[in-house]
Amino acid sequence: MGLAILLCVFGAGVVIGAPVAFAMGIAAAAAFWYEGFPMLITFQRATAGVTVFSLLAIPFFVFAGEIMLHGGIAKRLVKLASALVGHFRGGLAMVNIFSSMLFGGISGSAVADISALGSLLVPVMKERGYRADFAVNVTVTSSIAGIVIPPSHNMIIFAVAAGGGISVSKLFLAGVVPGILMCVCLAIAAYILSIRHNYPSEAFPGWRAVGTTAADALPGFFTAVIIVGGTLSGVFTVTESGAFGAIYAVLLTTFYYRSLTLKSFITALTGAVRTTAMVMILIAFASSFAYLLALYQVPMKLSALLVSISDNPIIILLMINVILLLLGMIMDMAALILICTPIFLPIAKGLGMDPTQFGIMMLINLGLGLCTPPVGTCLFVGCAVGKIKLEEALRTIWPFYLAIFVALMLVTYVPGVSLWLPSVLE
Repeated sequence: MGLAILLCVFGAGVVIGAPVAFAMGIAAAAAFWYEGFPMLITFQRATAGVTVFSLLAIPFFVFAGEIMLHGGIAKRLVKLASALVGHFRGGLAMVNIFSSMLFGGISGSAVADISALGSLLVPVMKERGYRADFAVNVTVTSSIAGIVIPPSHNMIIFAVAAGGGISVSKLFLAGVVPGILMCVCLAIAAYILSIRHNYPSEAFPGWRAVGTTAADALPGFFTAVIIVGGTLSGVFTVTESGAFGAIYAVLLTTFYYRSLTLKSFITALTGAVRTTAMVMILIAFASSFAYLLALYQVPMKLSALLVSISDNPIIILLMINVILLLLGMIMDMAALILICTPIFLPIAKGLGMDPTQFGIMMLINLGLGLCTPPVGTCLFVGCAVGKIKLEEALRTIWPFYLAIFVALMLVTYVPGVSLWLPSVLE
């Protein structure tokens, strides 16, 4: 009965449109009340969830990404991508995808990717004869590279949800190859569609122009180098790397590029505070919610259910992926990481899957959920940027869904895709 109350109250909150964090908090409070626990327990568990030192890195990561978004880094990355891959068929689509890969590795945010790159590239693509739905779909699906390619604050959330036994630096390394693989799959899909619709290519500007644009964009890449390299080398902790990365981003955009104005700085600061507050509230109430799921032995019962359906690891992992994909359509990514990691990670470990591999699989899976209705944040933002209806984008987005799904299956069933780089460099 307690589990039923927990899930029903939470489900009702989501259905009526309450914020997911508050839906989880109210559901946890209702279940604690039913079990006869003091209401103080709800807030003790919530407080315990956010008093984790590594979570301090999240506001620094978010702030660095916001500074890069509003400090003019995106324009320089687009120029570099255009010089490198714009001469292929459907060149602007390739530029879009490659720019997402570069900018995602700096900002770590899919929504920031769409906001920065979509506002630059979608109007240009439409002017050059690309269909609006194609331009939006390329922008939306490639944006989730920022979730997988480090640094990504979602990796920190996963490490915390997994109980703190997973190295964030190992997650950073594990996300590089899958992130690039996903972008390559998207580029292949975009290339095939570009040939079919006879989309144009851009003129190759020459290697001198490539070198010039690379030199201009290179200082921006050092933000990611400081954050990721500092963590991997052991010089900084994850939190210290995020802090130094944020400081470097401010100094770079203020004194070197001279593109960060007081107004854009305040906008970036406000955005970082808002995002950090949302994430922390979510983590807090998800901790109470996850505590009750463990109390009611949900992970063990769900594991037994999946094993009763099939004892084949391939089938069980496919079922986990399907469940995550369905949940990703109706819930926010961070909430699902916090709720589903304690449930599915023990099952995956029981099948012999490395926790780091499972983390990358989950990030790609839930990233795809950001591109699917009815709660696809990236899809909504992309349609708003491209000024098209949601239905128009959905009619033609399936080749890009398929491309991401191919990358997801490779990460799920080929451990080396995500574990090779950590094994070499750690």
